[in-house]
Amino acid sequence: MNHLFESETFALAATLGLFILFEAIYQKLKTPLLNPVLLTILCLIVVLKYSDVPYETYQKNTHMIHFMLGPSVVALGVLLYEQLHTIGKNAIAILSATFIGSVMGVVSVIIVAKLFGADYDLIVSMAPKSVTTPIAMGVSLQNGGIPSMTAVFVIIVGILGATVGPIVIEKVGIKKPIAKGLSMGTCAHGIGTAAAIQMGVLEGAISGLSIGLMGIFTALVTPALLELFF
Repeated sequence: MNHLFESETFALAATLGLFILFEAIYQKLKTPLLNPVLLTILCLIVVLKYSDVPYETYQKNTHMIHFMLGPSVVALGVLLYEQLHTIGKNAIAILSATFIGSVMGVVSVIIVAKLFGADYDLIVSMAPKSVTTPIAMGVSLQNGGIPSMTAVFVIIVGILGATVGPIVIEKVGIKKPIAKGLSMGTCAHGIGTAAAIQMGVLEGAISGLSIGLMGIFTALVTPALLELFF
């Protein structure tokens, strides 16, 4: 099967086909644990490993998916524009929540990692875990972390947040759409926003806004917090 993935058409069709399949299953069962992004990634790992396909080959032939990440993020601006009135009325709450979320996101990593005896490089690499990958890698690099390791932590946190986040929100009893969107965007960045959009338009818009705000606040507070703790 490895020669099939040398075809860009097949690689793209296989990836999108798996996602559409798991999305249909998710829509039917409505179980957050069956997150289509998570299931697609796990299935692709098994297929590529079993077929002995190098990741570089797969990445090269699915570059269009990576390219479309840019336009998809820009498309979130449409949701934000449609919700400008609501966002304006809740601006202080949104800014406060994302700022506190950025501080707690970094502080929690530092405290837990230090308790387990992690070294500085690892702690810095994990600190911006709740921020979208490009910003997280930049923050990590500027503060002495390992960007490639940071990217792994960001992906893990995003998938975990998108999978477990909706369950936690339901169990805790959070009802307001703005609170739901802030929770998902602040903790699980882009993948969490994809899950938030499943909850509703307002949830998706607020979650998308949180991605940008979290990136700004985390980039600003991380150096100060590292200086404080170390």
